[in-house]
Amino acid sequence: MLVTETLKLAPSQSQATALVATLEACNAGANRVAEVAFMHGTANKIALHKLVYARLRADFGLSSQMAVRAVAKACGAYKRDKTVRPVFRPHGAIQYDQRILTWKGREAVSILTLEGRTIVPVVYEGRWFKRAGTVVRGQADLIYRDGMWFVAVVIDVPEPPRGAKPDDWLGVDLGVVNIATDSDGAAHSGKGVRNVRRRNARLRAKLQATGTKSAKRLLRKRRRKESRFVRDVNHVVSKKLVGVAKDTGRGIKLEDLSGIRRRITVKKAQRADLHSWAFYQLRMFVAYKAAIAGVVVAFVDPRNTSRECYECGHIDKRNRPTRDDFRCTGCGHAGPADHNAARNISRRAEVMQPNAA
Repeated sequence: MLVTETLKLAPSQSQATALVATLEACNAGANRVAEVAFMHGTANKIALHKLVYARLRADFGLSSQMAVRAVAKACGAYKRDKTVRPVFRPHGAIQYDQRILTWKGREAVSILTLEGRTIVPVVYEGRWFKRAGTVVRGQADLIYRDGMWFVAVVIDVPEPPRGAKPDDWLGVDLGVVNIATDSDGAAHSGKGVRNVRRRNARLRAKLQATGTKSAKRLLRKRRRKESRFVRDVNHVVSKKLVGVAKDTGRGIKLEDLSGIRRRITVKKAQRADLHSWAFYQLRMFVAYKAAIAGVVVAFVDPRNTSRECYECGHIDKRNRPTRDDFRCTGCGHAGPADHNAARNISRRAEVMQPNAA
């Protein structure tokens, strides 16, 4: 299975200076390519290569392959929206391929700069990088953030062999108040995440109204901090769910939430919670952790899972008198609404999911 790992580098002062200069030259070159692409209205790499390659080498001091990567970066951005000219930050990430970045074992990386190759030690090797049997695949991104250097790489992690589909399943209901509730009754509350996001939303509104350079700088910093917080919570929740399923020999069934934002309506006060919630991220975390652990993941149709009674199968909107409570109008069964939904998910037939895990 392919996973992305962000490794921290520890360049010396002279190496860091050379890397900064390389970032600035590559992004300046990409901006030049973007200008030409926008002027000619083309995102064809071969055509742009003929137009800009010589000038990239002469004006910015880029090596042959760096010039090729600058063209590729500009083309990729321009293809996404041909109505605007892409503009790249001086210290934006740049992509390296195997010709200009090579590994020296797992302890250091050889990176091409404007001053030639330099060997930079790796000081944080992540979770998968040194795991036995893993292989680094394809290209890598050099990232400069908050005075620190990172390289993001794709790693092929070997998966354990999968057996037959399990006889029993752990159903998981995803939501906003509770991030996840499983069919065993364990709930992972989203209250803390929701409070943080709402506090950040209020702060964003104030900073956006201010509009100064320092306010915009703080906005970027807060956005990254919020993203790290939510990602950490989703990692913790997904790890617990996969651990429970593995320990009990069960598979995991999740709701197929594709297009959930288009399908459901909520009160105005709840829209921010719904549209900023990392449904897909949590689902992908569960899927890749389950694949590595040898746990089968399946997806089910989410319709009426919250309105159907697990005991008698009766479906009625009135079965949910409140958001948290379930009380069947048919048989009288009552309990936590999220737990009832998770139990329904655990016994539903799976739907086709080409990217299930």
